[in-house]
Amino acid sequence: MKDVIGKLLESWGMKEGNVHTTAELLDWIRGLNETTYVDINECSINDSSFWFYDDYNGEILNRKRSFFSIKGIRQFEKDELVCEQPVIIQPEIGYLGIICKEIGGVLNFLMQAKIEPGNINCVQISPTIQATKSNFTRAHGGKLPAYIEYFESASGHRVIFDQIQSEQAARFYKKRNRNILIMIEGDIEVLPTYHWMTLGQIKSLMRIDNLVNMDTRTVLSGIPIASANFGEAEKNRIRESFSDPCMYGSMIESDPSDSLPGIYSEINNCKQFRDIRKVLVPLNQLVDWRIDEWGGISRKPANFLIRYYDIAISGREVQHWTQPLFKAIGTATFGLITSADSGMTEFLVKPRLEIGSFDKIELGPSIQMEPIHNPYYDDHVEMVFRKKLDRSEGILYDHLLSEEGGRFYHEQNRNVVLRVGKEEMEPLPPGYFWMDYRSLNYMVQINNCLNIQLRNLLSLLEI
Repeated sequence: MKDVIGKLLESWGMKEGNVHTTAELLDWIRGLNETTYVDINECSINDSSFWFYDDYNGEILNRKRSFFSIKGIRQFEKDELVCEQPVIIQPEIGYLGIICKEIGGVLNFLMQAKIEPGNINCVQISPTIQATKSNFTRAHGGKLPAYIEYFESASGHRVIFDQIQSEQAARFYKKRNRNILIMIEGDIEVLPTYHWMTLGQIKSLMRIDNLVNMDTRTVLSGIPIASANFGEAEKNRIRESFSDPCMYGSMIESDPSDSLPGIYSEINNCKQFRDIRKVLVPLNQLVDWRIDEWGGISRKPANFLIRYYDIAISGREVQHWTQPLFKAIGTATFGLITSADSGMTEFLVKPRLEIGSFDKIELGPSIQMEPIHNPYYDDHVEMVFRKKLDRSEGILYDHLLSEEGGRFYHEQNRNVVLRVGKEEMEPLPPGYFWMDYRSLNYMVQINNCLNIQLRNLLSLLEI
Protein backbone atom coordinates (compact mmCIF):
# COMPACT_ATOMS: atom_id res chain seq x y z
CA MET A 1 0.00 0.00 0.00
CA LYS A 2 2.85 2.43 0.74
CA ASP A 3 3.65 2.81 -2.97
CA VAL A 4 0.10 4.06 -3.60
CA ILE A 5 0.16 6.33 -0.52
CA GLY A 6 3.40 7.86 -1.80
CA LYS A 7 1.74 8.58 -5.15
CA LEU A 8 -1.30 10.05 -3.36
CA LEU A 9 0.91 12.40 -1.36
CA GLU A 10 2.73 13.45 -4.52
CA SER A 11 -0.62 14.14 -6.22
CA TRP A 12 -1.67 16.09 -3.11
CA GLY A 13 1.37 18.33 -3.54
CA MET A 14 0.53 19.11 -7.20
CA LYS A 15 -1.63 22.24 -7.22
CA GLU A 16 -1.71 22.29 -11.01
CA GLY A 17 -2.78 19.27 -13.00
CA ASN A 18 -1.09 17.43 -15.84
CA VAL A 19 -4.40 16.61 -17.59
CA HIS A 20 -6.31 19.89 -17.11
CA THR A 21 -5.20 23.18 -15.63
CA THR A 22 -7.22 24.52 -12.73
CA ALA A 23 -8.38 27.40 -14.95
CA GLU A 24 -9.71 24.84 -17.44
CA LEU A 25 -11.59 23.04 -14.66
CA LEU A 26 -13.22 26.30 -13.57
CA ASP A 27 -14.21 27.11 -17.16
CA TRP A 28 -15.73 23.62 -17.46
CA ILE A 29 -17.84 24.15 -14.32
CA ARG A 30 -18.86 27.62 -15.49
CA GLY A 31 -19.96 26.27 -18.87
CA LEU A 32 -22.05 23.50 -17.30
CA ASN A 33 -23.75 26.01 -15.01
CA GLU A 34 -24.66 28.07 -18.06
CA THR A 35 -25.99 25.18 -20.15
CA THR A 36 -27.71 22.88 -17.62
CA TYR A 37 -31.43 23.43 -17.15
CA VAL A 38 -32.45 23.70 -13.50
CA ASP A 39 -35.90 24.65 -12.19
CA ILE A 40 -36.67 24.07 -8.50
CA ASN A 41 -39.75 25.46 -6.76
CA GLU A 42 -41.52 24.91 -3.47
CA CYS A 43 -44.82 23.07 -3.85
CA SER A 44 -47.58 21.39 -1.88
CA ILE A 45 -47.35 17.68 -1.18
CA ASN A 46 -50.80 17.54 -2.77
CA ASP A 47 -49.11 18.43 -6.08
CA SER A 48 -47.06 15.23 -5.94
CA SER A 49 -48.29 11.91 -7.29
CA PHE A 50 -45.39 10.11 -5.61
CA TRP A 51 -44.93 11.58 -2.11
CA PHE A 52 -47.64 11.78 0.55
CA TYR A 53 -48.11 12.40 4.26
CA ASP A 54 -49.53 9.43 6.16
CA ASP A 55 -51.28 11.26 8.98
CA TYR A 56 -52.37 8.01 10.69
CA ASN A 57 -48.76 6.84 11.14
CA GLY A 58 -47.30 10.35 11.20
CA GLU A 59 -44.82 9.77 8.38
CA ILE A 60 -43.81 11.44 5.11
CA LEU A 61 -43.02 8.77 2.52
CA ASN A 62 -43.39 7.80 -1.12
CA ARG A 63 -45.85 5.36 -2.64
CA LYS A 64 -43.20 2.69 -3.23
CA ARG A 65 -42.11 3.01 0.42
CA SER A 66 -38.54 3.23 -0.79
CA PHE A 67 -35.80 5.84 -1.12
CA PHE A 68 -36.30 7.56 2.26
CA SER A 69 -39.02 8.70 4.66
CA ILE A 70 -39.36 11.29 7.42
CA LYS A 71 -40.52 10.48 10.94
CA GLY A 72 -40.17 12.02 14.38
CA ILE A 73 -37.49 11.22 16.94
CA ARG A 74 -37.18 11.92 20.66
CA GLN A 75 -34.04 11.75 22.73
CA PHE A 76 -34.14 10.97 26.44
CA GLU A 77 -31.33 11.20 28.97
CA LYS A 78 -31.95 9.47 32.31
CA ASP A 79 -35.58 9.11 31.17
CA GLU A 80 -35.96 12.90 30.75
CA LEU A 81 -36.94 14.25 27.33
CA VAL A 82 -34.02 16.31 26.03
CA CYS A 83 -35.09 17.13 22.48
CA GLU A 84 -37.40 16.11 19.65
CA GLN A 85 -37.41 16.77 15.88
CA PRO A 86 -38.17 15.25 12.46
CA VAL A 87 -35.48 12.94 11.13
CA ILE A 88 -34.71 11.35 7.74
CA ILE A 89 -34.97 7.55 7.72
CA GLN A 90 -32.83 6.03 4.98
CA PRO A 91 -31.50 2.64 6.13
CA GLU A 92 -30.06 1.67 2.76
CA ILE A 93 -26.32 2.08 2.20
CA GLY A 94 -25.33 3.99 -0.94
CA TYR A 95 -22.07 4.46 -2.83
CA LEU A 96 -19.75 7.46 -2.54
CA GLY A 97 -16.88 6.37 -4.74
CA ILE A 98 -13.90 7.87 -6.55
CA ILE A 99 -11.82 6.28 -9.31
CA CYS A 100 -8.17 7.27 -9.53
CA LYS A 101 -5.59 6.39 -12.16
CA GLU A 102 -1.96 7.17 -12.86
CA ILE A 103 -1.72 9.43 -15.93
CA GLY A 104 1.69 10.58 -17.10
CA GLY A 105 3.22 9.42 -13.83
CA VAL A 106 0.75 11.44 -11.71
CA LEU A 107 -2.24 10.05 -9.81
CA ASN A 108 -5.45 11.72 -11.04
CA PHE A 109 -9.01 11.48 -9.72
CA LEU A 110 -12.07 11.15 -11.96
CA MET A 111 -14.48 13.75 -10.61
CA GLN A 112 -18.05 14.47 -11.63
CA ALA A 113 -19.75 17.85 -12.09
CA LYS A 114 -23.13 17.13 -10.52
CA ILE A 115 -26.23 19.10 -9.63
CA GLU A 116 -28.25 18.10 -6.58
CA PRO A 117 -31.65 19.73 -6.02
CA GLY A 118 -30.56 21.38 -2.78
CA ASN A 119 -27.24 22.77 -4.05
CA ILE A 120 -26.92 26.47 -3.40
CA ASN A 121 -24.91 27.06 -6.60
CA CYS A 122 -26.09 24.26 -8.93
CA VAL A 123 -22.97 22.41 -10.17
CA GLN A 124 -20.54 21.05 -7.58
CA ILE A 125 -17.51 18.76 -7.89
CA SER A 126 -18.67 15.34 -6.78
CA PRO A 127 -17.23 11.83 -6.55
CA THR A 128 -17.12 9.58 -9.60
CA ILE A 129 -20.24 7.92 -8.26
CA GLN A 130 -22.72 9.30 -5.78
CA ALA A 131 -25.64 6.90 -5.72
CA THR A 132 -28.25 5.66 -3.29
CA LYS A 133 -29.29 2.03 -3.40
CA SER A 134 -32.49 3.20 -5.11
CA ASN A 135 -30.30 4.77 -7.84
CA PHE A 136 -28.15 1.75 -8.62
CA THR A 137 -31.05 -0.74 -8.34
CA ARG A 138 -33.14 1.58 -10.59
CA ALA A 139 -36.01 1.58 -8.08
CA HIS A 140 -37.49 4.68 -9.73
CA GLY A 141 -36.90 3.76 -13.35
CA GLY A 142 -33.87 5.97 -14.00
CA LYS A 143 -30.67 5.08 -15.85
CA LEU A 144 -27.86 3.25 -14.08
CA PRO A 145 -25.25 5.65 -12.66
CA ALA A 146 -22.16 5.96 -14.83
CA TYR A 147 -19.15 3.87 -13.79
CA ILE A 148 -21.18 1.77 -11.32
CA GLU A 149 -19.59 -1.39 -12.75
CA TYR A 150 -16.15 -0.39 -11.41
CA PHE A 151 -17.47 -0.27 -7.85
CA GLU A 152 -19.65 -3.35 -8.09
CA SER A 153 -16.50 -5.25 -9.12
CA ALA A 154 -14.12 -3.29 -6.89
CA SER A 155 -12.21 -6.44 -5.90
CA GLY A 156 -10.95 -6.61 -9.49
CA HIS A 157 -9.17 -3.29 -9.02
CA ARG A 158 -6.84 -1.90 -6.37
CA VAL A 159 -8.95 -0.83 -3.40
CA ILE A 160 -7.27 2.03 -1.52
CA PHE A 161 -10.04 2.83 0.94
CA ASP A 162 -13.39 1.13 1.59
CA GLN A 163 -15.39 1.94 4.71
CA ILE A 164 -19.03 2.50 5.62
CA GLN A 165 -19.20 5.94 7.21
CA SER A 166 -21.88 8.01 8.93
CA GLU A 167 -23.78 10.95 7.49
CA GLN A 168 -25.13 14.05 9.31
CA ALA A 169 -26.53 12.59 12.52
CA ALA A 170 -28.36 15.82 13.35
CA ARG A 171 -30.63 15.24 10.32
CA PHE A 172 -30.44 11.50 9.52
CA TYR A 173 -31.26 8.52 11.71
CA LYS A 174 -28.32 6.07 11.67
CA LYS A 175 -27.60 6.90 8.01
CA ARG A 176 -24.39 5.54 6.48
CA ASN A 177 -22.79 5.37 3.05
CA ARG A 178 -20.00 3.30 1.60
CA ASN A 179 -16.97 5.54 1.04
CA ILE A 180 -14.67 3.88 -1.47
CA LEU A 181 -11.56 4.91 -3.40
CA ILE A 182 -10.22 2.57 -6.09
CA MET A 183 -7.25 2.71 -8.42
CA ILE A 184 -7.63 1.35 -11.93
CA GLU A 185 -5.37 0.61 -14.89
CA GLY A 186 -6.14 0.72 -18.58
CA ASP A 187 -8.31 3.05 -20.63
CA ILE A 188 -11.61 4.44 -19.41
CA GLU A 189 -14.12 6.57 -21.29
CA VAL A 190 -14.44 10.04 -19.79
CA LEU A 191 -17.98 11.37 -20.13
CA PRO A 192 -18.59 15.12 -20.70
CA THR A 193 -19.58 15.77 -17.09
CA TYR A 194 -16.39 14.15 -15.73
CA HIS A 195 -12.79 15.41 -15.62
CA TRP A 196 -9.48 14.15 -14.27
CA MET A 197 -7.77 16.27 -11.61
CA THR A 198 -4.93 15.86 -9.12
CA LEU A 199 -5.56 15.72 -5.39
CA GLY A 200 -3.77 19.06 -5.05
CA GLN A 201 -6.18 20.61 -7.54
CA ILE A 202 -9.18 19.30 -5.62
CA LYS A 203 -7.74 20.71 -2.39
CA SER A 204 -7.25 24.10 -4.10
CA LEU A 205 -10.83 24.06 -5.41
CA MET A 206 -12.02 23.47 -1.84
CA ARG A 207 -10.98 27.09 -1.21
CA ILE A 208 -13.86 28.28 -3.40
CA ASP A 209 -17.14 28.50 -1.50
CA ASN A 210 -19.56 25.64 -2.19
CA LEU A 211 -17.63 24.20 -5.14
CA VAL A 212 -16.46 20.80 -3.84
CA ASN A 213 -19.37 18.89 -2.37
CA MET A 214 -19.61 17.09 0.95
CA ASP A 215 -19.48 13.61 -0.58
CA THR A 216 -16.11 14.31 -2.20
CA ARG A 217 -14.77 15.63 1.06
CA THR A 218 -15.78 12.61 3.12
CA VAL A 219 -14.27 10.12 0.65
CA LEU A 220 -10.96 12.00 0.47
CA SER A 221 -10.75 12.21 4.27
CA GLY A 222 -10.30 8.44 4.27
CA ILE A 223 -7.03 8.24 2.31
CA PRO A 224 -5.21 5.67 4.51
CA ILE A 225 -1.92 7.46 5.16
CA ALA A 226 -1.65 5.76 8.57
CA SER A 227 -1.40 2.34 6.92
CA ALA A 228 1.94 3.12 5.27
CA ASN A 229 5.25 2.59 7.06
CA PHE A 230 7.91 4.33 5.00
CA GLY A 231 11.65 3.76 5.09
CA GLU A 232 14.05 6.67 5.48
CA ALA A 233 14.73 6.98 1.75
CA GLU A 234 10.99 7.04 1.01
CA LYS A 235 10.40 9.62 3.75
CA ASN A 236 13.05 11.88 2.26
CA ARG A 237 11.32 11.73 -1.13
CA ILE A 238 7.83 12.26 0.36
CA ARG A 239 9.06 15.19 2.47
CA GLU A 240 9.61 17.13 -0.74
CA SER A 241 5.83 17.21 -1.32
CA PHE A 242 5.32 19.05 2.00
CA SER A 243 5.67 22.79 2.47
CA ASP A 244 4.61 22.42 6.13
CA PRO A 245 7.16 20.39 8.16
CA CYS A 246 4.81 20.22 11.16
CA MET A 247 2.13 18.59 9.00
CA TYR A 248 4.73 16.17 7.66
CA GLY A 249 5.57 15.14 11.21
CA SER A 250 1.90 14.74 12.14
CA MET A 251 1.15 12.59 9.08
CA ILE A 252 4.31 10.54 8.69
CA GLU A 253 6.37 10.51 11.89
CA SER A 254 3.76 10.39 14.67
CA ASP A 255 2.78 7.28 16.65
CA PRO A 256 -0.98 6.56 17.01
CA SER A 257 -0.37 4.34 20.04
CA ASP A 258 0.36 7.47 22.09
CA SER A 259 -3.19 8.85 21.94
CA LEU A 260 -5.61 6.16 20.73
CA PRO A 261 -6.10 4.24 24.00
CA GLY A 262 -7.23 7.35 25.88
CA ILE A 263 -9.58 8.41 23.08
CA TYR A 264 -11.21 5.00 22.80
CA SER A 265 -11.59 4.88 26.57
CA GLU A 266 -13.44 8.23 26.57
CA ILE A 267 -15.73 7.20 23.70
CA ASN A 268 -16.46 3.78 25.18
CA ASN A 269 -17.18 5.23 28.63
CA CYS A 270 -19.88 7.38 27.07
CA LYS A 271 -21.34 4.47 25.10
CA GLN A 272 -21.38 2.26 28.17
CA PHE A 273 -22.38 4.58 31.00
CA ARG A 274 -24.24 7.58 29.59
CA ASP A 275 -27.95 6.83 29.83
CA ILE A 276 -29.18 7.96 26.40
CA ARG A 277 -32.30 6.59 24.73
CA LYS A 278 -33.72 7.51 21.31
CA VAL A 279 -37.25 6.68 20.19
CA LEU A 280 -38.81 7.05 16.74
CA VAL A 281 -42.31 8.54 16.98
CA PRO A 282 -45.00 9.73 14.53
CA LEU A 283 -44.49 13.29 13.31
CA ASN A 284 -47.90 14.26 14.65
CA GLN A 285 -46.71 13.44 18.18
CA LEU A 286 -43.94 16.05 18.09
CA VAL A 287 -45.22 18.73 20.45
CA ASP A 288 -43.16 21.60 19.00
CA TRP A 289 -43.61 20.83 15.28
CA ARG A 290 -46.50 21.59 12.92
CA ILE A 291 -46.88 19.40 9.82
CA ASP A 292 -49.06 20.49 6.88
CA GLU A 293 -49.24 20.17 3.09
CA TRP A 294 -46.29 22.60 2.67
CA GLY A 295 -43.95 20.72 5.00
CA GLY A 296 -43.06 21.06 8.66
CA ILE A 297 -41.95 23.92 10.90
CA SER A 298 -40.99 24.19 14.55
CA ARG A 299 -42.78 26.50 16.94
CA LYS A 300 -39.46 27.02 18.73
CA PRO A 301 -36.08 28.10 17.29
CA ALA A 302 -34.76 25.30 15.06
CA ASN A 303 -31.92 24.63 12.64
CA PHE A 304 -34.15 23.56 9.75
CA LEU A 305 -37.68 23.19 8.46
CA ILE A 306 -39.22 20.78 5.93
CA ARG A 307 -40.42 21.87 2.49
CA TYR A 308 -41.64 20.03 -0.63
CA TYR A 309 -40.07 20.83 -4.00
CA ASP A 310 -40.94 20.35 -7.65
CA ILE A 311 -37.59 19.68 -9.34
CA ALA A 312 -36.44 19.62 -12.97
CA ILE A 313 -32.73 19.10 -13.79
CA SER A 314 -31.43 18.09 -17.20
CA GLY A 315 -28.84 15.36 -17.58
CA ARG A 316 -29.70 13.27 -14.51
CA GLU A 317 -30.87 9.65 -14.32
CA VAL A 318 -34.38 11.01 -13.57
CA GLN A 319 -34.94 14.55 -14.86
CA HIS A 320 -38.23 15.61 -13.21
CA TRP A 321 -39.53 14.66 -9.79
CA THR A 322 -40.90 15.96 -6.47
CA GLN A 323 -39.47 15.33 -3.01
CA PRO A 324 -39.19 16.81 0.49
CA LEU A 325 -35.96 18.53 1.56
CA PHE A 326 -34.78 19.81 4.93
CA LYS A 327 -34.34 23.56 4.40
CA ALA A 328 -31.57 25.19 6.42
CA ILE A 329 -32.31 28.07 8.79
CA GLY A 330 -29.07 29.93 9.35
CA THR A 331 -25.46 28.82 9.04
CA ALA A 332 -23.64 26.41 11.33
CA THR A 333 -19.94 26.79 12.19
CA PHE A 334 -17.60 23.81 12.29
CA GLY A 335 -14.06 24.49 13.48
CA LEU A 336 -10.86 22.50 13.79
CA ILE A 337 -8.33 24.04 16.16
CA THR A 338 -4.70 23.11 15.50
CA SER A 339 -1.40 23.69 17.25
CA ALA A 340 2.20 23.21 16.16
CA ASP A 341 3.81 24.01 19.51
CA SER A 342 5.54 20.62 19.72
CA GLY A 343 6.91 20.85 16.18
CA MET A 344 4.15 18.52 15.02
CA THR A 345 0.63 19.60 14.06
CA GLU A 346 -1.99 18.47 16.56
CA PHE A 347 -5.77 18.81 16.38
CA LEU A 348 -8.24 19.52 19.15
CA VAL A 349 -11.18 17.12 19.01
CA LYS A 350 -14.14 16.20 21.18
CA PRO A 351 -16.62 13.28 21.28
CA ARG A 352 -20.00 14.48 19.99
CA LEU A 353 -23.42 13.09 20.86
CA GLU A 354 -26.00 13.63 18.09
CA ILE A 355 -29.61 12.56 17.98
CA GLY A 356 -29.31 10.27 14.94
CA SER A 357 -25.87 8.75 15.61
CA PHE A 358 -25.49 5.13 14.57
CA ASP A 359 -23.73 4.19 17.81
CA LYS A 360 -24.61 7.00 20.21
CA ILE A 361 -21.40 9.02 19.88
CA GLU A 362 -18.58 9.82 17.45
CA LEU A 363 -15.44 11.89 17.66
CA GLY A 364 -16.14 15.39 16.37
CA PRO A 365 -14.27 18.64 15.69
CA SER A 366 -13.19 21.29 18.21
CA ILE A 367 -16.20 23.45 17.33
CA GLN A 368 -19.62 22.25 16.23
CA MET A 369 -22.11 25.10 16.56
CA GLU A 370 -25.51 24.75 14.92
CA PRO A 371 -27.32 28.03 14.04
CA ILE A 372 -29.34 28.07 17.28
CA HIS A 373 -26.23 27.61 19.46
CA ASN A 374 -26.34 30.19 22.27
CA PRO A 375 -22.96 31.92 22.92
CA TYR A 376 -24.01 32.31 26.56
CA TYR A 377 -23.18 28.64 27.06
CA ASP A 378 -19.77 28.74 25.36
CA ASP A 379 -16.99 26.89 27.14
CA HIS A 380 -13.41 28.15 27.18
CA VAL A 381 -12.51 26.55 23.84
CA GLU A 382 -15.54 28.07 22.11
CA MET A 383 -14.85 31.51 23.61
CA VAL A 384 -11.22 31.49 22.42
CA PHE A 385 -12.36 30.33 18.97
CA ARG A 386 -14.85 33.21 18.66
CA LYS A 387 -12.26 35.74 19.82
CA LYS A 388 -9.73 34.48 17.26
CA LEU A 389 -12.29 34.67 14.46
CA ASP A 390 -13.33 38.18 15.44
CA ARG A 391 -9.69 39.30 15.32
CA SER A 392 -8.85 37.23 12.19
CA GLU A 393 -5.99 35.58 14.07
CA GLY A 394 -4.47 32.23 13.13
CA ILE A 395 -6.98 31.42 10.37
CA LEU A 396 -5.70 28.76 7.96
CA TYR A 397 -9.03 28.09 6.25
CA ASP A 398 -12.39 29.87 6.40
CA HIS A 399 -14.99 29.10 3.72
CA LEU A 400 -18.65 28.25 3.27
CA LEU A 401 -19.19 24.66 2.14
CA SER A 402 -22.39 22.88 1.21
CA GLU A 403 -23.90 19.92 2.99
CA GLU A 404 -25.77 17.03 1.33
CA GLY A 405 -27.68 18.58 -1.60
CA GLY A 406 -29.82 15.51 -2.18
CA ARG A 407 -31.65 15.88 1.15
CA PHE A 408 -30.92 19.44 2.34
CA TYR A 409 -31.93 22.67 0.60
CA HIS A 410 -29.32 25.45 0.46
CA GLU A 411 -27.50 24.27 3.58
CA GLN A 412 -24.05 25.84 3.66
CA ASN A 413 -21.90 25.88 6.76
CA ARG A 414 -18.83 27.83 7.77
CA ASN A 415 -15.77 25.57 7.97
CA VAL A 416 -12.76 26.99 9.81
CA VAL A 417 -9.27 25.63 10.49
CA LEU A 418 -7.53 27.73 13.12
CA ARG A 419 -3.98 27.59 14.51
CA VAL A 420 -3.42 28.56 18.14
CA GLY A 421 -0.83 28.19 20.87
CA LYS A 422 -1.73 25.33 23.22
CA GLU A 423 -1.48 27.59 26.25
CA GLU A 424 -4.41 29.63 24.90
CA MET A 425 -6.66 26.59 25.30
CA GLU A 426 -5.76 26.14 28.96
CA PRO A 427 -7.48 25.17 31.13
CA LEU A 428 -8.77 22.61 28.61
CA PRO A 429 -12.41 21.77 29.42
CA PRO A 430 -13.28 18.11 30.06
CA GLY A 431 -13.84 15.96 26.95
CA TYR A 432 -11.33 17.67 24.62
CA PHE A 433 -8.23 15.90 23.32
CA TRP A 434 -5.18 16.86 21.29
CA MET A 435 -4.48 14.30 18.53
CA ASP A 436 -2.02 14.06 15.63
CA TYR A 437 -3.17 13.54 12.06
CA ARG A 438 -1.92 9.96 11.85
CA SER A 439 -4.05 8.92 14.84
CA LEU A 440 -7.16 10.55 13.41
CA ASN A 441 -6.45 8.97 10.03
CA TYR A 442 -6.15 5.58 11.71
CA MET A 443 -9.62 6.05 13.23
CA VAL A 444 -11.13 6.93 9.82
CA GLN A 445 -10.23 3.39 8.72
CA ILE A 446 -12.79 2.10 11.24
CA ASN A 447 -16.56 2.51 10.85
CA ASN A 448 -18.39 5.19 12.83
CA CYS A 449 -15.47 6.64 14.80
CA LEU A 450 -15.20 10.17 13.33
CA ASN A 451 -18.32 12.17 12.54
CA ILE A 452 -18.83 13.75 9.14
CA GLN A 453 -18.08 17.27 10.37
CA LEU A 454 -14.61 16.22 11.54
CA ARG A 455 -13.95 14.13 8.44
CA ASN A 456 -14.90 17.05 6.21
CA LEU A 457 -12.58 19.42 8.09
CA LEU A 458 -9.70 16.95 7.83
CA SER A 459 -10.25 16.80 4.07
CA LEU A 460 -9.53 20.54 3.81
CA LEU A 461 -6.00 20.30 5.16
CA GLU A 462 -3.06 21.01 2.90
CA ILE A 463 0.53 19.85 3.11
